[in-house]
Amino acid sequence: MATRAVEPGRTSWPPVVALGLAMLMVTSEMTIPAVTLPGIGAELGVSAAATAWVLLAYALPSAAVSVPAGRWADGADVRAVFALAMIGLGLASALVAFAPTFPLVVAGRLLQGIAGALVVAAYMPIISGSVRPEQRGRAIGFVITIMTIGATVGMPVGGLVAEVFTWREVFLMKIPLVAVVLWVGLRTIPRTPDRGLPRPSGELVREALLLGGAVAALLLALDEVDGQPLVAAALGVAAIGLGLWWTRLTASGPVIALVRGRSFAATLLALFTTTFTGGLIAFLLPYFVADVLGDGPDVTGVALLFVVGAMAPISPLAGLLSDRYGTRAVAIVGSAVTVVAMLSMLTLDAGSGLVDLAWRLVLLGVGSGLFNPAINTALLVGTPSGSEGVAGGVGMTVRTIAMTVAPAVTALAWTVAGGGAGGFRAGVVVITAAVGVGLIVLLAPASPGATRAAAEGAR
Repeated sequence: MATRAVEPGRTSWPPVVALGLAMLMVTSEMTIPAVTLPGIGAELGVSAAATAWVLLAYALPSAAVSVPAGRWADGADVRAVFALAMIGLGLASALVAFAPTFPLVVAGRLLQGIAGALVVAAYMPIISGSVRPEQRGRAIGFVITIMTIGATVGMPVGGLVAEVFTWREVFLMKIPLVAVVLWVGLRTIPRTPDRGLPRPSGELVREALLLGGAVAALLLALDEVDGQPLVAAALGVAAIGLGLWWTRLTASGPVIALVRGRSFAATLLALFTTTFTGGLIAFLLPYFVADVLGDGPDVTGVALLFVVGAMAPISPLAGLLSDRYGTRAVAIVGSAVTVVAMLSMLTLDAGSGLVDLAWRLVLLGVGSGLFNPAINTALLVGTPSGSEGVAGGVGMTVRTIAMTVAPAVTALAWTVAGGGAGGFRAGVVVITAAVGVGLIVLLAPASPGATRAAAEGAR
């Protein structure tokens, strides 16, 4: 692994702002384009099922190439990587907006996903190169706050733009922000000395194809479980085969060594299991509101605002607490609050109202707001110098897989329990069990070596 530049003598906050806005655009691309699907289908003459590829084409490369992109970024000038990502995101967005055919829309979305993976690859290197170790928690908390606020306003703004103009303007509306973020990044992100944008080696390309293929096959398998179980099984076998092939590459060695580290592995497992709360947001809550309470998507939208509204102010506080008291303590508190919030969901029934949902979702938002900055900072603290890009890529891949697995698992629990209130509770039990596993992992005492490494990383 390459050695990252010497840690900064003082913290520079403008690169953190640029990074936060870039991450906002990357994460919002997973949700905002949902408002464009009907318009794309009507104008370009494709079915509703086919328009799902507008979302899938972005998610697949975002997860599939994050690890190879991170490894490549660790040997590159991080400012140049960030600039390439922003330029790529802007050009890909323009391609989607002006695409005359649906295949070109999908191609543009694939390019957007690759650009998003490059932003993720630059995430932790920018933090480590711009922020003093004792302030990295609050920097990550700030980034998550920007992303959370953006998630609150992104969907309504996208819907308004699509209503007033067309679906094409939804993809164009971010380009001025891309230009501003690119300008700020070029002016403020410190360069990595003696590096540019190295040409990807053949080994790195093979790694990207194998690991990317494995992740893509896994995500596609999960997407096909309900409709075509045999296809899902075949894709699952392909994912395992490609993953095993990747482990035999020389390039996979440093990544495997990083993931095998006890402290880092425990952090990843806690991240994976706690991200299962996405199953509540993406599946259980909308179905509970519709099938049990008999209300529409407007109530679901209002209910979700309570989660986001609680996360936004808590995230920067969590970053500050992580810097002061340590990432593990804050992550444990956040995980415990999340478990309590999930357990409180078990008492919801057909007689519940918006107020009953609200305080439970606020509690969930508090837990998530505490957990996410702490666990992201823990990933950075547990990463050897020069491997920050890989760590960011691994974290993104794990989070994306969890966000895909969670709705599928909770949907299965809902169906097996017969839907309705019983199905909702069955899904909640599954999510609570998953989050509980993460809490147990965090509560397990760290080995002396891991403790020393964490202490050195925090200095």
